[in-house]
Amino acid sequence: MTIGPTGSGKVSLARQMARSVLALDLGDFGPDIVAKTKLCLLDFLSCAFEAGQHPWSRQAVAIAQAGGRATIIGTSQLSSSADAAFANAVMGHGLVREDMHAASIAHHGVVIWPALLALSEQASLHGARLLVSAIIGYETGARIGRALLNSDLARLYRPTGLVAPPGAALAGSFALGLSEDQATSAIAIAANTSSGLNEWPHAGGSDMYFHPGFAASNAIKAVGLAAAGAFGSETILEGEAGLFAAYRRQAAPDSIVLFPNGECEIMAVYNKPVPACNFAQTAAQAALRVSHELAGTEEIDRVVIRAPDAAVRYPGCDSMGPYRNALQAKMSIPFSVAATLARGEIEEDNYSELDDADIIRLVAVTDLKADAGFTAAFPGKQGADVTVHLRSGRAIRHALPDVIAAAPSEIRARFRAAAARVLGEDRASRLEQLVDDCERLGHAGAIAAQCRLDTTERVLRSAS
Repeated sequence: MTIGPTGSGKVSLARQMARSVLALDLGDFGPDIVAKTKLCLLDFLSCAFEAGQHPWSRQAVAIAQAGGRATIIGTSQLSSSADAAFANAVMGHGLVREDMHAASIAHHGVVIWPALLALSEQASLHGARLLVSAIIGYETGARIGRALLNSDLARLYRPTGLVAPPGAALAGSFALGLSEDQATSAIAIAANTSSGLNEWPHAGGSDMYFHPGFAASNAIKAVGLAAAGAFGSETILEGEAGLFAAYRRQAAPDSIVLFPNGECEIMAVYNKPVPACNFAQTAAQAALRVSHELAGTEEIDRVVIRAPDAAVRYPGCDSMGPYRNALQAKMSIPFSVAATLARGEIEEDNYSELDDADIIRLVAVTDLKADAGFTAAFPGKQGADVTVHLRSGRAIRHALPDVIAAAPSEIRARFRAAAARVLGEDRASRLEQLVDDCERLGHAGAIAAQCRLDTTERVLRSAS
């Protein structure tokens, strides 16, 4: 047992977590967990391919140094593991459609997958180990997030930036076979990089897109430093100047147990159906049902949305405009509902016309309220209620007790479409097969390599 700084003999939280996972293998997880992990990887890749030409994606790729062995998705560029992870994380986050863990208010996949894919090209990593590493990463970040985050903290700091770095660091430590001491230090060093401020919804900045990029890049550096012998402060979570004291302003729990009673946090992750903020998902789905009963939006007098308090209070979610960019609209629950009512569908194009007169009128007559019932059910369930009051005096109301996640068939369909546009149908199909066969891959780096364009493909696709 490692003796802490106080000489108490108490095992640190970081060491508890590292010690509990380093002997795991894929056989410890059921087929449903393995299948969900593969779907999360496909969904991450889908988002990265689809967002590859967005400005923030191009900016992230532009600053990546050439040289190295790590693939930047959808390009022919090879870079260092840290730079590739940064660029791929930004692309994976670029649609605001990445997977979501509601209880930690965080997007773990857009940090874990870029880090692991980059490391898989750095070391000989078996596919089964890649999957277990990812499961560990989701579990670690989500469990820390459950203990750390509340709505007051999430208004100021980006949850993904706070809790995903140590999760990805433990995932990377497992992937590379680090020792308990090294894995503990990797978590500690990564926790030092926890960051991300939530000013962007107010100011209209694009900072948010880069948060997972820094987290993934820093996790790789933390793993590398620990492997090289760097010694992290292992009381970084519970110490007097640790993560909980600094951000939550209260003592950390005595333990953060991973996989308690066989439970697995990746099963609590859902894949978004709507390319918008997590908290806009259920309300938009309820609004879609309302839209099916509308003859036209001109008959709408006012709109009332009820949602959990966490949703109403999250930065940008209550925005009534003006909307200077699509991100502000994607964060706004009133805009997402108004656009769904106006268009009668939920898709990326809902956020393409920020000055649409019909949508802006609906936003102006919308009232967003916290609902006690939905608040009590959150984060176990994320309900919403949309009531549209018509000029005739009639009201149309639809409520959902929880978000309806994207189905596996939907995830695969949008992956195939996005990957085929970049790689071509044959290579996209091969990539999907590699993910499906991941546990049998002798070298998991084949997945990342399949996401790479050769020079000829890059020229042809840029010409088309």
